[in-house]
Amino acid sequence: MDTFPRTMVGGVSMPRMIIGTNWFRGYSHTSAAKDRFIKDYQSVDRVADIVTVFLEHGVDAIMGMPDPATEDACKIAEDRIGRGIIRVWTPSFNLLPGGSPDQEPERMFDICAQKGGTFCLPHQCVTDALVDRRAGVIRDLDLYTRMIRERGMIPGLSTHMPESVPYADKQGADVETYIQIYNAAGFLMQVEVDWVMRIIQSAQKPVMTIKPLAAGRLMPIVGLAYVWNTIRPIDMVTVGTTTADEARELIDVSLDLLSHQAPDFELQTTRSKKSLN
Repeated sequence: MDTFPRTMVGGVSMPRMIIGTNWFRGYSHTSAAKDRFIKDYQSVDRVADIVTVFLEHGVDAIMGMPDPATEDACKIAEDRIGRGIIRVWTPSFNLLPGGSPDQEPERMFDICAQKGGTFCLPHQCVTDALVDRRAGVIRDLDLYTRMIRERGMIPGLSTHMPESVPYADKQGADVETYIQIYNAAGFLMQVEVDWVMRIIQSAQKPVMTIKPLAAGRLMPIVGLAYVWNTIRPIDMVTVGTTTADEARELIDVSLDLLSHQAPDFELQTTRSKKSLN
């Protein structure tokens, strides 16, 4: 059994690969039809099989929100392997008075803590709404990080904006890590890839990168090779998969890349490649 390389985040040992949940919950970033396919295809048992593969290789952290189906799948996988999963929750919540009582920050942080959250990073839709480019700060962030600490979780922030990380560093925000979108295609990124690379390289805290395969727009070998070779040893890569076989493939390719070996994996076979055999 291969044990995936690890790093330290806020005093917690973390695998450098994190299980993403978009492909469990139906967020394809492709089409409504693809979203429906994912939701119809996935089941608690199928997700449990995927999480089990990750746990078998030492990838014992998951990112997202604690929806019941994902939580049930994680508990099945934990029981199978006898190893707990580090939960990195990314809640969204009301930023103004008058919103739904179910979405108040205190309630959402309570849920994250009750569902075993080790880390709590307000979602991009919260963080980026608080970024003040004119003043160069993230407003009110300290209010939320204090609430997170009070509930025994480790605070961070999730962002798509390149400014969020340097602003948080500059203002000395009480965060231990950042979630930053990063992929070779520049998918959903607001500036050029090399700018985001420099931001990650300069961050004062470890960075959890997301969407390394640009939501399926990049082949695994392309997306993973770029990200693993341009982040720091303290940083992490979050990957989403639809099947257990995909999880094995991404783990194997990543381990080869991190060992500076050319990945040796089964290639796709089609009639058009018959002359290459």
